[in-house]
Amino acid sequence: MYRLSNTVIGFLNLVTLLASIPIIAAGLWMSRSSTTCETFLQTPLLVVGFVVLVVSLAGFIGACFHVVWALWVYLAVMLLLIATLIGLTVFGFAVTSKGAGVEVPGRVYKEYHLEDYSPWLRNRIKDPNYWSKIRSCIMGSKTCAKIVAWTPTDYLQRDMSPIQSGCCKPPTSCNYEMATTVTQDQDCYRWNNAPNLLCYECDSCKAGVLEDIKRDWHKISVLTIVVVVVLIGVYSIGCCAFRNAERAETDYPYGHNRMSKIRPRWDYHW
Repeated sequence: MYRLSNTVIGFLNLVTLLASIPIIAAGLWMSRSSTTCETFLQTPLLVVGFVVLVVSLAGFIGACFHVVWALWVYLAVMLLLIATLIGLTVFGFAVTSKGAGVEVPGRVYKEYHLEDYSPWLRNRIKDPNYWSKIRSCIMGSKTCAKIVAWTPTDYLQRDMSPIQSGCCKPPTSCNYEMATTVTQDQDCYRWNNAPNLLCYECDSCKAGVLEDIKRDWHKISVLTIVVVVVLIGVYSIGCCAFRNAERAETDYPYGHNRMSKIRPRWDYHW
């Protein structure tokens, strides 16, 4: 029975070892791609892929061949990985706890305001270098082209994604028939009918992107919680495999009687 933990941990790490290969391949493929959006996931994919590869290889070798130092490295890195994932999950929920869409009277879609989101996300999205990449990504995805042919009735009855609501149209409150002396939302003045301009420099566009990031981050955080629970279970099995490997290196394996002399010394009863 004590070999069961070694078999299980070896099998699990073999599966994760094979799973890390397509992750690394995807990261390398993205590094050669010219599409701006894909480069955002390049570094995280490569880091995750190589970490999973090294950890799985160490765990597989240590469990199957009773290599104590490999299992020690495996358990240390696994513990660090669990702590990192927990920290990222807490951080993700903390920075995405604020912000939500605002109902628009007479419309199905919602509108989003940049000031509603956390300061960390706002500072990140306002960075010119970062926003230029996001802007190029939105333009390349043809997101706004999908609603070009909409009629006024469509704007009343159909829903929009956060990016379409913030980047592909001016705020609903804008009134371009009023006198220019009337104060309106600043995004009303940033709007331009040119297909390569639209409202890409509007705060509402940045807010729409943050809303998408928030939704994706929540999905990833839920998945991360599941992964952490699984890793804790694998870590526990790995501890058993580590003890088994230590016993295998001693002169007295698990279950072996360590007593060398059954009879007491001659002077025991003296």
